[in-house]
Amino acid sequence: MLMWFFRGFGMGSVGGQRARLAFAMPLLTLAVGLSAMVAASPARADFRVCNATQNLVGVGIGYRAKAGWITEGWWHIEGSSCKTLIEGPLSSRFYYLYAEDAERGGRWDGPINMCVAEKEFKIAGVNDCVARGFQRAGFQEYDTGEQASWMVQLTDEPATGGAPAAPGTNSQ
Repeated sequence: MLMWFFRGFGMGSVGGQRARLAFAMPLLTLAVGLSAMVAASPARADFRVCNATQNLVGVGIGYRAKAGWITEGWWHIEGSSCKTLIEGPLSSRFYYLYAEDAERGGRWDGPINMCVAEKEFKIAGVNDCVARGFQRAGFQEYDTGEQASWMVQLTDEPATGGAPAAPGTNSQ
């Protein structure tokens, strides 16, 4: 690896090996140390949704922010893939999720009414959805227990028009 560097010094084979070893050991130690630091770095915190179905799914999320209730959407999640909806450590304990199967028309929903729109949206407030020009949808509540990271997995079972909610887990 560093042979080219030592060739110019005209050292004999024993002296050259010692010099190469003396020079290479600190570099090797540094490389191993950096690898250990990268491997030991904490998992990234976020709120992720994984789509375990084979169909495209549209997802909306609701949460309480400092300024009040917010709903956002639509994230389009291909079958057998995941998307991060909120990046970084979670700031709320409760998050609310609504999802629709774009191909079969089923949904993952719940009893908490919040506002959504047909196109991409970020809506402040959860009251008077229709009067404000939005639609109302039932969101499922997820209690993250104040974890920094959470993942919800959407499976085929709930995509039948309002069956039980998809499970959520601490993804750390």
